[in-house]
Amino acid sequence: MEHSQHNETTAPIAPMDHPKMNHGAMQSGSNPSMGMEGHNHHAMMIVDFKKRFYVVLALTIPIMLLSGMIQQFIGVNWQFTGSLYILFGLSSLVFFYGGWPFLKGLADEVKTKNPGMMFLIGFAITVAYIYSVAIVFGLQGMDFFWELATLILIMLLGHWIEMKSVAGASNELALLVQLMPADAHMVMPDMVHDVKTDTLKENDIILVKPGEKVAADGVILDGESYLNESMLTGESKPVQKVKGNKVIAGAINGNGSIKVTVSHAAKDSYLSQVIKLVDDAQKSKSQTQLLADKAAKWLTIIALMSGIVTFLYWFFTGQSLAFAMERMVTVIVICCPHALGLAVPLVVAKSTALSAKNGLLIKNRTAFEKARKITTIVFDKTGTLTMGKFEVSKIISLQKELNENEIIRLAAALEQKSEHPIATGILQKAKSLSIIIPATDSFNAITGKGVEASIEGKKILVVSPGYLKENNISIPDGFTANDTETVVFVIRNNVLAGYIALSDEIRPESAEAIKILQQNHIKSILLTGDNKAVAKTVSETLGMDSFIAEVLPHQKLEKIKELQNKGEFVAMTGDGVNDAPALAQADVGIAVGSGSDIAAETAGIILVNSNPKDIVSLILFGKATYGKMIQNLIWATGYNIVALPLAAGVLYRQGILLSPAAGAVLMTVSTIVVAINASMLKVKK
Repeated sequence: MEHSQHNETTAPIAPMDHPKMNHGAMQSGSNPSMGMEGHNHHAMMIVDFKKRFYVVLALTIPIMLLSGMIQQFIGVNWQFTGSLYILFGLSSLVFFYGGWPFLKGLADEVKTKNPGMMFLIGFAITVAYIYSVAIVFGLQGMDFFWELATLILIMLLGHWIEMKSVAGASNELALLVQLMPADAHMVMPDMVHDVKTDTLKENDIILVKPGEKVAADGVILDGESYLNESMLTGESKPVQKVKGNKVIAGAINGNGSIKVTVSHAAKDSYLSQVIKLVDDAQKSKSQTQLLADKAAKWLTIIALMSGIVTFLYWFFTGQSLAFAMERMVTVIVICCPHALGLAVPLVVAKSTALSAKNGLLIKNRTAFEKARKITTIVFDKTGTLTMGKFEVSKIISLQKELNENEIIRLAAALEQKSEHPIATGILQKAKSLSIIIPATDSFNAITGKGVEASIEGKKILVVSPGYLKENNISIPDGFTANDTETVVFVIRNNVLAGYIALSDEIRPESAEAIKILQQNHIKSILLTGDNKAVAKTVSETLGMDSFIAEVLPHQKLEKIKELQNKGEFVAMTGDGVNDAPALAQADVGIAVGSGSDIAAETAGIILVNSNPKDIVSLILFGKATYGKMIQNLIWATGYNIVALPLAAGVLYRQGILLSPAAGAVLMTVSTIVVAINASMLKVKK
C-alpha cells in the first residue's frame, strides 16, 4: 500500500510570441472572461479587414479603368487632362487606407528588429507606391498603380480569410469559456437569490435546476440527477450524481434539481484551470514550432535578397526600371513566409483545444508531439487498466476472540485518513456493516508497506505481504487468495490477527486499448506494487507484453530508467500522486484520472478520464497532429521553391511571367491551404 505526498511541480511554459498568432491567441490568464476579451479583439480585427477590403475593392475598379496598361489591353484610350492625378489620388487612398495594417506591421517589426511577413508586404507596396508617384511627377516609365491596388486588395482578402480560420482554431477555446454560466442561483436562508458566478466563494450553496449548467465546482448537498460532462471530459454518457458526489462547473444538469456546496471560487474551478492550460499550451512552443519560426526568419532574408538580386539582374541586362521593379515586388510578395509562419501555430491552436474537449489536457506541447515516438507504455495498474475500486472479497480472522467485524473495525480505523483505493474499499465495507470506527493514537505510515497506530491501548498494524516476509512472520495455514486479489494483514500486539482480501475489476476497455497499441507496434508493460500473481493474471488477461510487480513508489522511477537505457522511448501512465517522480522521468508522462487536480501534476499530459482507450487516442492524435504540421511545412516551403523562380522571371523568355497580383493570389492560396489542412484535424475515439 502506498501512502504518499503529492509532488507539486509544474513544467515551465514558454510564452508565445508569434507575430502571426498574436491576433488569434487568447489571453485568458486565470480569468475566463479575459479569454473572451482576446476573442472579441480578434473578431473586431476580422471586421476591420473586411471593411478595408470592400473600400479598396470599390476604389480598385476606377484605378484599373484609368490605368494606361489596362486601357491598352482592352484597346481603348480614356486618357484626359488630369486623369493621371485622379489615378494618383485614388491610389494614394488605397495605399494609406488599405495598406495601413501592413505599413503599421512593417513599423512594428522594424521596432522589434524582427522582420517578417508584414515587413515584406509593407516594403513591397511602399516601393511600388513611391516609384509610381515618381512617374506622376516626371520620371519616365509606366506607373504601378493598378498592380499596387490589386496587390493590397488580395492581401486584405487573404488576411481576412486567414484570420477567420485562426478564429476557428481558437473558437474551441472560446466554447470552453462559454461553458461557464454567467449567473448562479444562490440559496439564502429565506430565499433563492440570483448572483454573478464570479462572486461565488467556498461553502456557498447554489441551486442547479434541470437543464442548467453547474455554476461552480462543488459537492452535492441535496438531490440527485444525471449530469452531462462530455464537453469537459469527453465522456459521452451522462453520469449519475447523488448526495456527496463531486460536480464540475460547466457540466449540464439532467432532469433533477440539485443543491451544491461550492468548493472554491470560479477562478480556481476545474474549467478555469482547463481554459488556462489550453491557453498556455496554445502559446507555448515546441521544437517543431521553433524550427518553423527559424525557417520563416530565413525565408524573410531570402525574400529580400532574392528581390534585390532580381531587380539588379533585370535592370543591368537592359530591361526598363519599371520591369525590374515589378519583378522585385512580385518576388518579395510571393516569398512572404506567411504560410510557413502559420503552418504550426494553426495546428497547435486546433489540436490543443480539440484535445481539451476530448478529455486530453496538454500541459507540455513538446511531450504531446513526442507521443508519436513512443515505443513502450508503462501502465500503473490501479485505476487505469482496472477500475481502481477495491471491494472486500473476504475477511478471515485468525484469533478466536476476534470476529470478522472486529478485523474490519481495526483496519478501517487505521485507513480512515488514507485516500488509497485499498483504504477506500475497507472503509466502504465498514460503512456497509454499520461499524463505528474508533479513534487512533500515534499513527505512522510505513512507506510502501502499510500503516500502524494504537487503538484502545493496543498496537495495530495493517500491512502488505511484503512486510510479513521482511519481518519473518509466517503466513498462516490455509491462507488462500486467488490471483486477482490483493491481501492486507492485520497485526494486533505483534500477533497476526487476520487478513482482508480485496479485488479490483479489470476495465472493459483495457483489452481493446492494449490490442490497438500492439497493432501500432507499441509495447505495453504493467508496473504495480501488487504481488506477482495478481500482476501476472492482469497482464495475461489483457495480452500485455510483460509486467513488473511488487514495486515500491520510489522504485518506479528506476524501472523507467532501466527501460530508457535499453533504448526504449517510454510513456508512463499513473495517477500522478505517488507516481510523480516516475512521470517526470518518463519521456512522456501521462497523469490519469486526476480530475480537478490538474494544476499540480508533473505529467506533461493529463487524461481526465481513467479510460485506457484515451491513451491510445492521445498517441494516435499526437501522430496526426505532427503529421499535419509536417504536411503544412512541406507545402509552405515547396510552394516557395516553385513560385520564387517564376516570380523572378526565370521563364520570361518562354513567355511565362507572374504579375504582383498573381503573386499575391498564390501567396494567399498557400496560406488558405495551410489553414484548411489544420482545420481538418480530428481526434479518433
